[in-house]
Amino acid sequence: MSLTRRELIKIMAAASPVVLAPKAFGALSHLVGTEDLDLSAGRKFNFNSDWSVKVGDVPDASNPDFDDSGWQIHTLPYAWNENDAFKVSIDELSTGIAWYRKRFKLPEACRNKKIFFECEGIRQAGTFYLNGKEIGLSENGVMAFGFDLTDLIKFGDEENVLAARIDNSWDYREKATNSRFQWNDKNFYANYGGINKNVYIHVTPKIYQTLPIYSNLGTTGVYVYANEFEIQHKKARINVASQIKNETDSDQKASLEVLVFDLEGKKIKTFSGDNVKVNAGNLAVLRANALINDLNFWSWGYGYLYTLQTNIIIDGKIVDTEFTKTGFRKTEFKDGMIYLNDRVIQVHGYAQRTTNEWPSIGLSVPAWLSDYSNGLMVEGNANLVRWMHVTPWKQDVESCDRVGLMQAMPAGDSEGDVKDRRWEQRKEVMRDAIIYNKNNPSIVFYECGNKGIMDSQMQEMKNIRDAYDPHGGRAIGAREMLASKVAEYGGEMLYIDKSATKPLWEMEYSRDEGLRKYWDNYTPPFHKDGDGPLYRGGPAKEYNRNMQSHAIEDVVRWFEYWKARPGTGKRVSSGGVNIVFADTNTHHRGAENYRCSGEVDAMRIKKQNFFANQVMWDGWVEVEKPSMHIIGHWNYKKGVEKDIYVVSSSPKVELFCNGKSLGFGQKSNEFLFTFESVRWKKGILEAKGYNEQKQVICSDKLMTIGEPHHLKLTEVKRPTAFVADGHDLALVEVEVVDENGHRCPTALNMIQFELEGPAEWKGGIAVGPNNYIGSQNLPVEGGVNRVLIRSKNKAGTINLTANSDNLQGAKLALNPQAISVTNGLSHYFASSELKPSLGRGATPNTPSYFISRIPVGVKSTKVAINENNAQNSYDDNEKTAWENDGKLSTAWIEYTLERPATIHQIDIKLNSFRTKSYPLQITVDGKVVFNGETEKCLGYNTLVCKPVSGSIVRIQLTGATQEGKDIIGEEVSGKVLGDGVKTLHANAKGSLSIIEVEFYELVKNK
Repeated sequence: MSLTRRELIKIMAAASPVVLAPKAFGALSHLVGTEDLDLSAGRKFNFNSDWSVKVGDVPDASNPDFDDSGWQIHTLPYAWNENDAFKVSIDELSTGIAWYRKRFKLPEACRNKKIFFECEGIRQAGTFYLNGKEIGLSENGVMAFGFDLTDLIKFGDEENVLAARIDNSWDYREKATNSRFQWNDKNFYANYGGINKNVYIHVTPKIYQTLPIYSNLGTTGVYVYANEFEIQHKKARINVASQIKNETDSDQKASLEVLVFDLEGKKIKTFSGDNVKVNAGNLAVLRANALINDLNFWSWGYGYLYTLQTNIIIDGKIVDTEFTKTGFRKTEFKDGMIYLNDRVIQVHGYAQRTTNEWPSIGLSVPAWLSDYSNGLMVEGNANLVRWMHVTPWKQDVESCDRVGLMQAMPAGDSEGDVKDRRWEQRKEVMRDAIIYNKNNPSIVFYECGNKGIMDSQMQEMKNIRDAYDPHGGRAIGAREMLASKVAEYGGEMLYIDKSATKPLWEMEYSRDEGLRKYWDNYTPPFHKDGDGPLYRGGPAKEYNRNMQSHAIEDVVRWFEYWKARPGTGKRVSSGGVNIVFADTNTHHRGAENYRCSGEVDAMRIKKQNFFANQVMWDGWVEVEKPSMHIIGHWNYKKGVEKDIYVVSSSPKVELFCNGKSLGFGQKSNEFLFTFESVRWKKGILEAKGYNEQKQVICSDKLMTIGEPHHLKLTEVKRPTAFVADGHDLALVEVEVVDENGHRCPTALNMIQFELEGPAEWKGGIAVGPNNYIGSQNLPVEGGVNRVLIRSKNKAGTINLTANSDNLQGAKLALNPQAISVTNGLSHYFASSELKPSLGRGATPNTPSYFISRIPVGVKSTKVAINENNAQNSYDDNEKTAWENDGKLSTAWIEYTLERPATIHQIDIKLNSFRTKSYPLQITVDGKVVFNGETEKCLGYNTLVCKPVSGSIVRIQLTGATQEGKDIIGEEVSGKVLGDGVKTLHANAKGSLSIIEVEFYELVKNK
């Protein structure tokens, strides 16, 4: 168990003569009792408290003497239109001008020091004023920025006023160029206006280590990276480069001293660099490095972090100290695979909207709630989150560090290539994001676009990466980019791509939607699967699923990636991410006005597809911990007969009802077991999974729950105390339970809440009028719901009462703790006591996959036509293909293998793979080994061949191709999704067009 922040401060203070800053471990939580602002506690201060907010463009609001006494008081982060979140569709979120004002004082001891303002981000653009003078502008609506306040600040008893005019208009244009920002888009970037992220004040000496904030300040801060890894021996070289600025009147000779502290606060290493001359008024970089033994490497589900204390040393004395929290991990991207700490990992996770929002709050949640949400992804065995379109805010970035979740970090885009000023804006955001986040170990990918860009533009982005993060072990790429010579990874949206070189992983592989309210066709409110309105004139069945069919679809989709996992050949898939993890207030297709694609709902209550993915993903590549989940519940009415579905990673599954075997399930898609026409009987439904030796290796059970009896209120467990800072939130779960306390899975009762004490009701969400946003009366769905309660700037008991007709009510008391704020500043930070999760343990030393197939290469080809393009069918490039001329007589191709082999399987990606079936005959040295039709698929057909030894394989079309219903349908907007590559004879019935083909022998006794 790691030590608390207070204990760490004491340990480190004893280890070093320097007075330590809160930045060392996030921050020290100073509770009430500190009357004066303690500068010795650090150079970074929480600046979130007591902002006055007014919606509307108020004349003279930048004037420090302006009377804002009638304005609302809020603690940041705060979006002024937060109450719109999930109440209205994304395109209807309130926009306009809002003013934010803050009064504060700095003690006289700050005079003759540097004073900086840091903001993690706003939406969309803001002009800032200090004591009536304009100090700067931020317009990109994504990234952090900062201002130097030194020349305008007042000290002692004189009051300062910081004011900001924030404009979150959808059509906002950059003032200098009149250009729009491509990512300010109504489809995906929910518009929570105002100062919606954290703000800080920094007080430093005149010679100091800079902040990693390029916009306005032009500085890059501290850069920490590791190399010379010896993973097995737990050893690496740690390198530190700290940018410093000398704002004294004279040149200085300075060196860098580095102290490394582990998670327990133990100092494990001290090392120093050479003296460097820093001219007055100039920037310089101080460097130091050392080889460190017995390191704990950051890994999936193992958020081990170190704190580095970096001191500027002049004439043997410490003149400035900075703290950086980071982790060390080794990555490689080669052979079509991703390596983390020398172990191959196939990515499986989620493409989550960057806003990562909650009802009635938007994105501006306390840090513990970010850890809760992101930690649920890891609990569900996700190992990667791909934030979509824009850079995540620092709180989510740091949260992923702690929970051990790899990240793909975008800059800012919409879709498609852009030129002119819009491309420059994208580069600027990427630059700022890399500088700001370069020390966060969870970031493994930099994403340059939600759609492919030109190689020349990719090179520009790569140059930015190489300039500001050359040693961070992060691949840079974009969606698509399959054939790019510059991108270091790629992958499409919905399909299966394979590679023998750079990793390819799919970036939105399941886009279906389904509400948590609907279990199946047999459960109240008896919503038939797929029922819903037409969307833009077309059917939207895939976007109105119930939980059962949504979970099944997740299994079907993931099976395609499982088949192409590392170990299955020279060309493999590096996995994919499912869109989205939590329901989001963004572009939707289903009946609701928000997107319901999540594996959890907007309150992070788990849906059935959460458990399906959890079963399939429990391993780095191969499933390492067999498990299972019975989809659904066991509370039906007499006479109901339905199919039961079990998701399991065991080879065989047997179902029992009240101890009586119902037989073994029909296995499909590797993980799905179907038991047809099971008649409901009150009691216990149990499934058992067996290995090949007929031993039980996993099980799951459902039981019939009694009638609703009473309500139950539970505060969702949190790792930190509930604090009275005007921003913290308590997440409270309400359940309808039977007399034994078991949740009633079919209950839909309306709940009436009453709240007393120093708190603000924020509520929850449910299907109904205005989604019940802000209402103190809302129903449970499937027997459960959740509500949010916000603290105020006052401690005291908060009493919550829940009642429902004909049920016993419930009560819950909450007691937020007071914190100290002095003249508008504080040493309390929301992430101060949050500890990393180490639940999955360090990276295993064992291999993550086994070799199941041996590839056999191609020596040469023979065709009737288009001989020059024949190699396109096996060139490891999915953007090229060989095709005949559309005539059946030329619809064949012969491959001479590099060696004689017994071909057991052929993987083939045919053009129009989603919409066409091809009747094929395949021979090996003239002997027929396959004769049949290919299946429509998401990329590759695996054709099982009669094992015949030989060296010449002939693939021939034996009849007209068959077109039919698209395997995954068109996007309901009417946009036809990609289905291969463009060819001249794609529509001809005698067209044979091969994108990639691979030949395999099976490994015996694997």
